[in-house]
Amino acid sequence: MNRSEELFTRAQRVTPGGVHSPVRAFGMVGGTPLFIESAHAARLTCADGREYLDFCMAFGPLILGHTDPDVSTAVIAAVHRGWSYGAADAISLELAELIARHIDWVDRVRFVNSGTEAVMTALRLARAVTGRDKVLKFDGCYHGHTDAMLIRAGSGLAGATSPDSAGVTTGVSGDTLIAPLDDEMQLARILEQHRGEIAAVIIEPLPANHGLLPQRDAFLQSVAELCRAHAALLIFDEVITGFRLGFGGYAQQSGITPDIVTWGKIIGGGFPVGAIAARADIMDHLAPVGRVYQAGTLSANPVAMTAGLATLRKLLAGDTYAELESLGQQLETHFEEQRAGQAEGARLQRAGSLFWFVPGSDDGVIRSTHQIPESAGRLYPDIFHALLERGIYLPPSPYEVGFLSIAHTAEDVERLAAAMSAVL
Repeated sequence: MNRSEELFTRAQRVTPGGVHSPVRAFGMVGGTPLFIESAHAARLTCADGREYLDFCMAFGPLILGHTDPDVSTAVIAAVHRGWSYGAADAISLELAELIARHIDWVDRVRFVNSGTEAVMTALRLARAVTGRDKVLKFDGCYHGHTDAMLIRAGSGLAGATSPDSAGVTTGVSGDTLIAPLDDEMQLARILEQHRGEIAAVIIEPLPANHGLLPQRDAFLQSVAELCRAHAALLIFDEVITGFRLGFGGYAQQSGITPDIVTWGKIIGGGFPVGAIAARADIMDHLAPVGRVYQAGTLSANPVAMTAGLATLRKLLAGDTYAELESLGQQLETHFEEQRAGQAEGARLQRAGSLFWFVPGSDDGVIRSTHQIPESAGRLYPDIFHALLERGIYLPPSPYEVGFLSIAHTAEDVERLAAAMSAVL
C-alpha cells in the first residue's frame, strides 16, 4: 500500500467518502485519489513523492500558478499583521475599489467566502429587487450547491422539475425552472409561460463545469434581450471565467452587461473568496443598507483579501492574458498536429486558458450536455490514468475542464499534447 492509499483508507473512517469535495474521490475515473503534499508553479508533489505536471490547477483559481512568489510575499506579510479581525479593514476596500475602477458597470462589491455563497446571495437579492419568487437556470450550468441550483429538467422544460440532490425540498424545486442551452425559442417559451413570475435568469456565459460549452454570441444576446423584455434580472455566474478570459471576464469579452455578477476562484488568488457585484441600485438592497440579509464571520478575511489584491494587481500589470492565449493556441496546434491520422476520435475545445478534451468525438462544437458523446465518460478514465502514469495530472472527471496558468511553459503544453496523442 502506497502513502496515498494509506491516507485515503484513514480518511474514509472520519470523512464521508474520504474527501471534502466529491470530485476529489476519483469516483468518475476510479482508483485511489492522490494526496498532495506540496505544489509549486505548475507542479504537484503527492504524498508518495512523485511529481506531476498539473493542468487541474485547483479547478481554476491559480491563474498565476502554485505559490506565486508575489502573492506568497503579500500573504506572509498579511499573516504577520493578523489573520482575522471580524471588523472593517482597508485591504477589502482596496480590492473593491480596484475592481470598480476597472469594470465600469460595477458600483458595489460584497465579498463572501465561496462561489456557492455568492450565487446564494445573488438569487436572494434578485428576488428582493423584483418581488418575484422563481429563478431560471440552464441545463448544464453549475452554480454551486445552494438548494435552488441543484435542480435539473424533468419531463418537460417548463414543467415538473426534480432535484439532483437529496434534501432539496419540493418547494424549492417548484421555484426553479430549467431551460436548454443554445435554444432561444425554448427560453422565450418558458419566460412567456411564466410571465411576471421570474426574478432572475442565471447562466454561466461560458459553461465550464459540465464540459466546456461555448455559447453562440447570438444566443447570449437573446438571453439578455429576453430578460429585459420580461423585467427579469440577468445574473452572470463568472466564478470560473471571472478575471480569467480578461480582467472583466466574459461580460467584457461578450459586450453583454449583466445585472448581477458572481465571482470566485481567481478573485481570492487561491484563498476562499467569493463576491457579488452590480449597480448601486441593486446592491443597496443588501444589509445594512437594505433588507436583504447577508453576513459572514470570515467574509473579507484580510489574508484572503490580500491574496486576491496581489493576484489582480499582477494581472493588470503584465501581459498575462496574451501569454495565456498564446499557450492555449500552442496547445491547440500541438494537439491537432499530434492527432492527425489517428483512428480514435477526440477533440479539444478551448477558450483562452480553459480547455476540455472530449474523447470519442470529432464533430462540431459541443454547446450543450446533450451533444456530449456517451463514449466520453467511458473512455476518459483510461486516458486519465494513462496520463497520470506519464506524470500529468488532469481533472479527475470527464466533465471538468483543464486550466492553463502563466507558470506553464510552451514545453509543458507540448508535453501534454504528445502524451494525449500517445494515449489515444
